[in-house]
Amino acid sequence: MPLPCQKILHSINTLKSFNVVPSLGFGFNFATKCILHMDILLVEDEPKVADFIKKGLEEQQYTVKLAYDGILAQSLAMSTEYNLIILDLIVPGINGIDLCKLLKRLKPDVPILMLTALGTVKDKVLGLESGADDYLVKPFHFEELLARMKALTRRQRQTLPNMVYKIADLEVDSYKKIVRRGEKEINLTAKEFSLLELLIINKNRVLSRTQIAESIWGINYDRSTNLIDVYINYLRSKIDKGFDTPLIQTMIGMGYVLKNK
Repeated sequence: MPLPCQKILHSINTLKSFNVVPSLGFGFNFATKCILHMDILLVEDEPKVADFIKKGLEEQQYTVKLAYDGILAQSLAMSTEYNLIILDLIVPGINGIDLCKLLKRLKPDVPILMLTALGTVKDKVLGLESGADDYLVKPFHFEELLARMKALTRRQRQTLPNMVYKIADLEVDSYKKIVRRGEKEINLTAKEFSLLELLIINKNRVLSRTQIAESIWGINYDRSTNLIDVYINYLRSKIDKGFDTPLIQTMIGMGYVLKNK
């Protein structure tokens, strides 16, 4: 239901103070309706700005997960499938540029929209060259944000078939979270799936233990543990055991690789 007029005016005035330019349709269901459901990761370190954007998107029937820093954002992005990531450049932990490069390397199909106060040509070029699919400068009109989001997800829907990764007789459907080898469907835990997805996206490429740890467990991973080895063994018992050709290979002194011998 629409908010009472006085609450709307209060919200609009507050938004203006945080470089968000509201328009009819922001958070009040006046005009703009989303067509398809989307799961969105919002990375914004200013709590009030983040809360307003999150509320506006949720009232458009989007599902929004909020991260106030780059470390949490990385963990969420690797453990959950999102249709879109909205990313501020200046966030603690991992800055937006480095995070964008990392996520685009590991999850190239997920569109990233940079939403930031940094608006020089140099800033825009740096953001787009780091892998961002679009770049919107604060202050912004909320209707423009919605339009850009829909444009990006239209492109994503055109590439959804690429969400299915294959090597030999192994198939990983990142969208449906289904893993098959040959005629057998394989049940994995969420962490096992994330690890296998990382390996198959980077098939035939050796991933170091550091790359795996930072991608799946975040930069706070305790390197003194053998957690990576444990999960690699879990995967091998499900993916390779009982099949003629093992796909998960150990490269001594370098890391692990998924490849067909």
